[in-house]
Amino acid sequence: MNKVPMTVVGAERLRKELDYLKFEKRPVIAQAIGEARELGDLKENAEYHAAREEQGLCEARVRDIEGKLSNVQIIDVTKMPNTGRIIFGTTVTILNIDTDVEVTYRIVGEDEADIKENLISVSSPIARGLIGKNLDDEVNIATPGGITEYEITAVEYI
Repeated sequence: MNKVPMTVVGAERLRKELDYLKFEKRPVIAQAIGEARELGDLKENAEYHAAREEQGLCEARVRDIEGKLSNVQIIDVTKMPNTGRIIFGTTVTILNIDTDVEVTYRIVGEDEADIKENLISVSSPIARGLIGKNLDDEVNIATPGGITEYEITAVEYI
């Protein structure tokens, strides 16, 4: 399998979710299944079927997280010298040349991406257009709204 790039924060977040699912949610679901079994006929027991469905979803998520963590490549840019070059994990400030709007993004793994927190996936059009570029470069990036020209105003390894 291919390695999945992830930041230190993203890997820690997945580990916490995995611990929650295994050690908190699993016992609650098991207890709900036990209580539902005591209610009688399992064929027509809605509580039992709901608990079993929740168990299936929980176990699928556990397998998904374990699979990702087993193939993770944790990249910690804070331990790298800042060369001004944009790589996975860097925080980049770009200026839209047409609108003079400045935005700061952090380039992260696909599972960590959250546009509300300005965390963009390494496979997003903007990140793909920025990777490998340097501070003060001007780049044309194909976005869903068309080609947009940006100037890279800051590159931080934080």
